[in-house]
Amino acid sequence: MKKMRLEDVKAYDAPGHFAMTAMRLSGKEETGAKKFWVGLSHFLPGGGASWAYEDNPLEKIYFVLDGEITVKSKTEEFVLGKWELLYLGPNEGREVMNKTRKPASMLVVINYPD
Repeated sequence: MKKMRLEDVKAYDAPGHFAMTAMRLSGKEETGAKKFWVGLSHFLPGGGASWAYEDNPLEKIYFVLDGEITVKSKTEEFVLGKWELLYLGPNEGREVMNKTRKPASMLVVINYPD
């Protein structure tokens, strides 16, 4: 077991993301987790992530902790509110936007490649 405190978590630069802060809560380096990592993303109003992951074989889970996040695929758009979850399968492209005037926080879980 390994306990992590928010005070000990470091922010990192998430490629393709803007007006947001990303922090890795758990992963190989942080806790020794070998199958997946967990991040915490805080999006300012107008913040988000550009189109990505269409050629990425990893599974992703987005769980909104506070606020509202819009996730768009090529064919669908989902508005996630507090305590709502979205699963993205392998190679599912997405764009993420905070279209509101309030900050939003989201838990992100992504598996490591085999």
